[in-house]
Amino acid sequence: MNCMFRYMLRQLLWPLFFAVLVVSGIIWMSQSLRFVDLVLNRGLPAYNMFHLAFLVLPMFTSVFLPIVLFGVVVFAYTKMHQDSELVVWRGCGKSPMALAAPALAAATLVMVLCYVVNLYYMPAAYREFKDLQASIRENYSEILLREGTFNEVGKNLTIYVRERAPNGELLGLLVYDRRKGGNPVTMMAERGALVRTDSGPRVVMVKGNRQTIKKGEDKLSILFFDRYTLDLGTISARSGERWRQPRERYLLELFAIKTTGRYGASDWERRLQFYAEGHQRLATPLLAFAFVLMALAALLTGDFNRRGLALRITVVTGAMVMVQSLSVMLYHLAGNSMAAVPFMYLLPVAAIGVSLRMLMRRGRHHGWSSPDRGGAELTRANP
Repeated sequence: MNCMFRYMLRQLLWPLFFAVLVVSGIIWMSQSLRFVDLVLNRGLPAYNMFHLAFLVLPMFTSVFLPIVLFGVVVFAYTKMHQDSELVVWRGCGKSPMALAAPALAAATLVMVLCYVVNLYYMPAAYREFKDLQASIRENYSEILLREGTFNEVGKNLTIYVRERAPNGELLGLLVYDRRKGGNPVTMMAERGALVRTDSGPRVVMVKGNRQTIKKGEDKLSILFFDRYTLDLGTISARSGERWRQPRERYLLELFAIKTTGRYGASDWERRLQFYAEGHQRLATPLLAFAFVLMALAALLTGDFNRRGLALRITVVTGAMVMVQSLSVMLYHLAGNSMAAVPFMYLLPVAAIGVSLRMLMRRGRHHGWSSPDRGGAELTRANP
């Protein structure tokens, strides 16, 4: 590892380290705001708020790391271009691939990190996030009954509370219960209260009505009541058997999943969602290499220009945004058709191949030579 390589690598790693810290902090703070109301107004412990926000962070890591690395590479190489360092190294016979080697080393590091996050930390963290969320629903169900909001309590149960009185009484209740097959139940009550029993939490409603429409009939049945108890115990009963979403599952689970149609989708539709998630975890880390090579191809394949690199940076940034957008689009298409899966890999591989060809072609045909083949040939500079 020569001095030039170590110097350029330092110019990349330190900005990358601080940029990742800043972006991670911004994402963590933005996610924390989702749970601030639960702490300030509903009594949820502050530790849970920070814990939940931290567990969500790995979901964004493999997305923003390649983009951050792209920005750092553009920044570092543009700075070295403005300081004429790249011109000096070109004059010493360094090829484009030699100048690109530190950035490719950083890209390798980021790609490996993305694979580690995608294959282990992201599913593990999101699984813990959903488990903790289910636990909060069970242990702090009164917190999650927010006023003025349609609250999803457990599976197929929605509760709306118009207002919460200072003594904890619930005013203006609307309940939509879809837990009993094809006969949903709608209940309305003037007031009520959340109580805990040995069999689980329940909502006691006072002065209201219960409305049902039998399946296959257009007849509305209304039952008026003075007091009615809505059982929420199913939350506790099913928390240990919770069905795990694709993001909660590890790679082998995604490709070996056995599904049933009882979750609102056919077996094939559910498998497509799992396969799309698995292939995305394998394909997206390749974008770290693709973005870096795209930046290097734009910054190292042209002659020196005193007017700067603004046009090249603008073009390659637009290309990076387009590739990232196509990657997201292909992920969603793969959830509907297996035909889109090969293109999830072809997109970054194509970007890598085109960029590598540009770098290697520049080295062969534009007067670059390496010292061990004798002599240093200066690259012609535009005034």
